[in-house]
Amino acid sequence: MEITVTSVHVDDQQKALEFYTNVLGFEKKTDEPVGEARWLTVVEPKSPDGVELFLESIGSPEVAEELEAYRDALVTNGIPWTQFGCENVKAEYERLSEQGVEFTQKPMTAGGVTMAVFDDTCGNLIQIIQQ
Repeated sequence: MEITVTSVHVDDQQKALEFYTNVLGFEKKTDEPVGEARWLTVVEPKSPDGVELFLESIGSPEVAEELEAYRDALVTNGIPWTQFGCENVKAEYERLSEQGVEFTQKPMTAGGVTMAVFDDTCGNLIQIIQQ
C-alpha cells in the first residue's frame, strides 16, 4: 500500500492553484471537471509521478458548513491541516515571506526538527518541516 493522493480542502480551487503553483512552487498535475468542481492536483516538480496533493473544493453547502467548522477549529487552535517537508525551513520562510505569505509560526527548532506554519490563503494552516 502507498499514499498516492492526499488533499487539502480549499474555498476557491483557482485561487488555490495559483497559490500552490506560483507561490509554493508545485506543478499542476491533473485538472479535470467533476460536476461543478474540478479534480485538481499538484505535485512536486522533482517528483511528477509522486504523491499528488488534491486541491479539493469544499463542496456542497451542507458539507461546506461542517468542513469549515472543522477547519476553523484547527486554525483557531493553531493546528496545521497538513505538513510539507523542505530542505531548509528558514530559507523557505524568507522566500515565502518575501512573496507576502503570512506565517502563524516563525521557524522554531524542537527536538532536532525545525518547523514553521503559514496560512495558505485558502483557509488552511500548512506546516513546513526540516528534519
